Amino acid sequence: MLEHGGRLRQAAARYGIALDQWLDLSTGINPAGYPVPAIPASAWQRLPEDDDGLERAAANYYGTPELLPVAGSQAAIQALPQVLPGQRVSLLAPGYAEHAHAWRERAPRLIAADEIEPASDASDIVVLINPNNPTGARFDRGRLLEWHARLAARGGWLVVDEAFIDADPAGSLAGSAGQPGLVVLRSLGKFFGLAGARVGFVLAPEALRAALAEKLGPWTVSGPARHAACAALADHSWQTRMRDALKRDGERLAALLAESGLGQPEGPALFKWIVHPRAAALHASLCRRGILCRLFESPFSLRFGLPPHEAGWLRLRAALAGALDEAG
Repeated sequence: MLEHGGRLRQAAARYGIALDQWLDLSTGINPAGYPVPAIPASAWQRLPEDDDGLERAAANYYGTPELLPVAGSQAAIQALPQVLPGQRVSLLAPGYAEHAHAWRERAPRLIAADEIEPASDASDIVVLINPNNPTGARFDRGRLLEWHARLAARGGWLVVDEAFIDADPAGSLAGSAGQPGLVVLRSLGKFFGLAGARVGFVLAPEALRAALAEKLGPWTVSGPARHAACAALADHSWQTRMRDALKRDGERLAALLAESGLGQPEGPALFKWIVHPRAAALHASLCRRGILCRLFESPFSLRFGLPPHEAGWLRLRAALAGALDEAG
């Protein structure tokens, strides 16, 4: 099992600080997630059904009916190597580590952002994250379509994980879903803040979706989760308000981190990433203050999610000042 953010109980035990005393900024999940309406008893008592409106709501939200609901995009990440052909696999690095882990049996080549174009001419499959996690790098939609065309012309595939794109979806490839050689992964865990519901979507050609559905089996998304997802995807008013709020909060977080002396952060609205030579010491110092962010070692860097309330913002500012003094 790979390391992920959100391991709050582990941190609480290690540092001897009670769970309710922590400020958890380790995940990049929207702290003001969608207010799920009451779950009807039928959602608990019946097997999930695919004519409950979820696919229709998702098609409207993503702008395409070429989609398959799955138990979070993680389920698709793990299953895609079982249904996509091709031995030469290139993955963006640094990036979400589960992608490399899923393709490990094909010895994937790890590439930097400036190597994507040549990789699209020399690979059967290229896997990207847009915006990238953890670096926050974004890729222009036109360039992505160009790389896809290069791959598809040779029977190859471009896989784009868009888990963090919902706060600013202008560059999404969702509208191009269904084209040969293109797979887009979406999730309700980040922008909608429904990580615990485990709902995601694979946007891909029909034949690939059918192969994935066969591999994953029936009832991959629970009835209660489908109910929550349907409501969230259909609530366009909430989505608009949340995008505005997250834009402001993302800018506030970037300014706070820069003003603290950490350096210039990068990343989408839901998280900010900073490369720092003393990242490990800073991470430990913040943990001793009951603040959990995400530590990366290649390169040494920190990723911060959004504080959930004003007290959290003030606490983060104070803790950063103390941690920087302590770390030297």
